Amino acid sequence: MEEPKLDPLTELGFVSLTVSDLRRSVEFYQRSLGFKLHGKDGVTAYLGTGGRDLLIVTEHPGAVKFPRTTGLYHFAILTPSRKELGHVLHNLIETETPLQGGADHLVSEAIYLADPDGNGIEIYRDRPRQEWEYDNGTLIMGTDPLDFKGILAEPDGDSASWIGLNPETRLGHMHLHVADLREAADFYEKVLGFDLQLYYGASAAFLSAGGYHHHIGINTWNGAGVPPPPPDSIGLRYFSVQLTSQTEVERLIERLDRAEAPYENGEKGLLVRDPSQNGVLFQVNHQRQ
Repeated sequence: MEEPKLDPLTELGFVSLTVSDLRRSVEFYQRSLGFKLHGKDGVTAYLGTGGRDLLIVTEHPGAVKFPRTTGLYHFAILTPSRKELGHVLHNLIETETPLQGGADHLVSEAIYLADPDGNGIEIYRDRPRQEWEYDNGTLIMGTDPLDFKGILAEPDGDSASWIGLNPETRLGHMHLHVADLREAADFYEKVLGFDLQLYYGASAAFLSAGGYHHHIGINTWNGAGVPPPPPDSIGLRYFSVQLTSQTEVERLIERLDRAEAPYENGEKGLLVRDPSQNGVLFQVNHQRQ
């Protein structure tokens, strides 16, 4: 009997990061990317577009970023249209925010940058699914040059009225450094229940629910066998996956128990760590019920 996969309506919720200076981080995310500050609680700030939180940043003074470890490669913010991506790009230019590049992935168009602590960020828009191409059932993705000029032309002169990220903006995917690609891919597929979309060469893989190009990207670009970063270092604390029902949670627990994979079931949700110690918090999306 085939193992039940995650519901096709599964989506990501928010990402939680450790930063070294809370005020600096909040100012950056508001000014450069157009996030709204939802609130603060001590050394933690909650940001989004006015609805549910998309980004949670927690200050640990003196925290540093460790190279060649597992953890965050980037988190990816999905805008609802090419026009909205154009608004963000205009704002990045106007605020003189350094960019690391851009790429046309065939299924999406993406801009890359980092926050003041070096946490990687992608902001992107998806092409309609009917435009995605497949080769013998395998999704085709690429890294073609990005049409920056075309994206900048999308707002058609009304960028001055932009007041921040569109309310339909959400956390689109997470891309993680792992120590062992096959081990991590097997865990996300066979234990957590994501579908493997493709291996990208020998050092990256993409997985998702519902046929999306990817909710999870994993790679060994920091090196095979690298360790997790020390506690309280700059980077990923955990990210959340929004399940569609409590039944989905119970099925996940059954798979975790069979795999003898540890987890913590608390008030916030079900916290799991992949084999590279990247944290994933599973919660029930009550808006779907």
